[in-house]
Amino acid sequence: MNIFLAPKYQALAAEYPGLTLARVIGQEKDQYRIAGENGEQSAVVSGRFRYDTCTVSDYPTVGDYVMADGNNGDTAVIHHLLHRSSLFLRKAAGTAKSEQAVAANIDRLFLCMALNNDFNLRRLERYLAMAWESGSVPVVVLTKADLCRDLPARIAEVERVAVGVDLVVSSSMETDGLAQILPYLTPGRTVAFVGSSGVGKSTLINRLLGEERLQTNGLRNDDKGRHTTTHRELLTLPQGAMVIDTPGMRELGMWDSAEGVRTTFDDIEQLSRRCRFPDCTHSGEPGCAVQAALQSGELEADRWNSYRKLMAETTYSSDAEGYLAAKEKKFKEISKLNKHNRKR
Repeated sequence: MNIFLAPKYQALAAEYPGLTLARVIGQEKDQYRIAGENGEQSAVVSGRFRYDTCTVSDYPTVGDYVMADGNNGDTAVIHHLLHRSSLFLRKAAGTAKSEQAVAANIDRLFLCMALNNDFNLRRLERYLAMAWESGSVPVVVLTKADLCRDLPARIAEVERVAVGVDLVVSSSMETDGLAQILPYLTPGRTVAFVGSSGVGKSTLINRLLGEERLQTNGLRNDDKGRHTTTHRELLTLPQGAMVIDTPGMRELGMWDSAEGVRTTFDDIEQLSRRCRFPDCTHSGEPGCAVQAALQSGELEADRWNSYRKLMAETTYSSDAEGYLAAKEKKFKEISKLNKHNRKR
């Protein structure tokens, strides 16, 4: 059996006679690389698929299972996207109010953060919320432990915000971190590495592959990473698992991740249930358990502010469809008015 094709998707493929099951193993803009019974091929989506697709996230991304016609030359044509077990989404970079699909059908999502100047608990909370929302299981990977002055203190900080999440500590100087990752790489499982540029994702993947397949660069003078991965691709590891490498993310905007935020900040959700009023806004009502926890020190102000920020951001993103529809209606009205004025 082709390692890229899970049995449950092979069963679904029977519903599409005349087409071949394949998995997206590479993507750069609207160009795809798929692997299936016909081997590896370049691919594009069909005109009908493009016509029927409403949102950006409905297009294939790395890790997706698709039904394609691969017998008409060098380039296959993707006609159908099969059901996803998970999907990691973020807000598209820049000011665009739209989503970007990063990777699909991920079993374990490794959230990489370096123990140097890249260390940022608020960013980790953001990653955790988006990971839980995606439907995959997060694992925190702390890289470059050899650059950390007080490793136990850093680990304790991470454990306070990533409650119940597995933690792996890795250093460029030893192999312990690699050994901790190997148990997650069972045959047929798909994992992905996400994180900022320069945290060591490509280095870790190269070590798992046993070869220097992915380009790696050092840090800039400000201890930040340079972009090395510019596209996403799915690779097969010697253990039989599959790994998705993703570009470093300097922007990680939330996209409709309310449930993921609630899971990440379960401590605050639990406090909210203890408030006197079920509709408490935690802004001055009597009997507010959240405010009491802030005053006693049980809840850190930075964590509370992070929760409020992420909830506000995801609420804004979740209204994107209504926002865009209203914007389109507005411009149509303006266009009609302009035409009317030109006729006068």
